[in-house]
Amino acid sequence: MATLGLSAAEREAVEAFRRDVVEPSMHKLVVLDFWAEWCGPCKALAPMLEKVTAEYADKGVLLYKVDVDKNQFLAGQFQVRTIPTVYAMFQGQLVADLTSARTEGQLRQMLDQMLKQLPVQGEEQSLAAEVEPLVEMAEQVLADGDAERAISIFDQIVEMAPEHAGALAGRIRALVAAGHTDEAEAAIAALPLELAKAPEVERAKSALALARDARPVDDLSRLAAHVAANPQDYDARLELAGGQLAAGDRDAAADTLLALIADDREWNDGAARKQLLKLFEVTGLEDPWVAAQRRRLSAILFG
Repeated sequence: MATLGLSAAEREAVEAFRRDVVEPSMHKLVVLDFWAEWCGPCKALAPMLEKVTAEYADKGVLLYKVDVDKNQFLAGQFQVRTIPTVYAMFQGQLVADLTSARTEGQLRQMLDQMLKQLPVQGEEQSLAAEVEPLVEMAEQVLADGDAERAISIFDQIVEMAPEHAGALAGRIRALVAAGHTDEAEAAIAALPLELAKAPEVERAKSALALARDARPVDDLSRLAAHVAANPQDYDARLELAGGQLAAGDRDAAADTLLALIADDREWNDGAARKQLLKLFEVTGLEDPWVAAQRRRLSAILFG
């Protein structure tokens, strides 16, 4: 905003706006609330704006209130014709008109959408940038088979970011991999409802369910011989798949489950297919191994 020809009060208002709004907007999302003391709807809207923006402060959202009676020049610059008027500014530019958001849910939805699209830098984003490499390291340790060390790393990450779904879920999967299934189940039960529904946690739940089903078999070769001689013993075939999983042989388990699905996909309410899908989810749906097994499953189901 140019200050040439402005009164001292207007220049002061412009400088304050630059300092308190434009400069912070280089990294934060600033919500501008144009209001007036005499405006009833403004007063009704204010508590909601203050509550939601306070909740989003760690995400880099800042509320700035502009009294249009005291800052007529600013109101004119933004072409405010009616109040309340609520805008969002990022990097010195207006990026959204939030005036239509009259409920907490509506405002949260609009803020969430902008935060996904804009490189806003808040404490939460900074923490996420710090945490993600650590999560990747813990996941690699877990993939390498050192579940106990992975648990230790995930524990440290959770201390830093107690609500990080990926870290919480990774810790649960590490507990499962280390054989601490009861502790994993307790960890899932202790999660808040919104975190318990996260996709990462759903994968961890599948890992726990798979571990419950994958029970070690004392003599795996003997069970395999029994299954070969008695292919109609579907219970034994499912037990064999569980034993193969418990022994860490996912290829053999997948072969056993796929063969069972090919023979009778509906047996025991589709138990073999459900077991195989759990294995896919635990391994990771983007994993090349899963992609190959899914092609085999599709050939059976639709071939």
